[in-house]
Amino acid sequence: MKNTTRNYLMMGLVIVAVLGLSVFNRSRSHSLAAGLPDDSVIGKGKPVVIQFGAHWCPPCRKQLPVMIELAKEQTAFQTAFLDVDEHPQTARDNNIGPIPTLIFFDGDGNELDRHTGFYPKDSILTKWKELGVDATSL
Repeated sequence: MKNTTRNYLMMGLVIVAVLGLSVFNRSRSHSLAAGLPDDSVIGKGKPVVIQFGAHWCPPCRKQLPVMIELAKEQTAFQTAFLDVDEHPQTARDNNIGPIPTLIFFDGDGNELDRHTGFYPKDSILTKWKELGVDATSL
């Protein structure tokens, strides 16, 4: 086999591997997000932090497991996820620019605060405390 043919084959294999990893990460993100409600929980009597993001976005995929963990541990507030590609009007209504954007809402649906970019679990809990919600991890 000529060197150029071998090089093309190796480059092709690398491309296929990268694309496969990307598809795997997106499907994992979809299944994680399926465990969280969408924006329908806003204003239903309980505070909520909602992650506006997309499944193709690496920082959004990094944020999603944090949101799942909080959902399992917390009773003081809810966590939710909304895909901005699937719900562009809702994203526009909430003035979402860069993603991920986390918006904190009170139980009546009033926006209390927002953060753009990855937000660690401890920072989210600290923010809730600053906003008057006792969100101590169990």
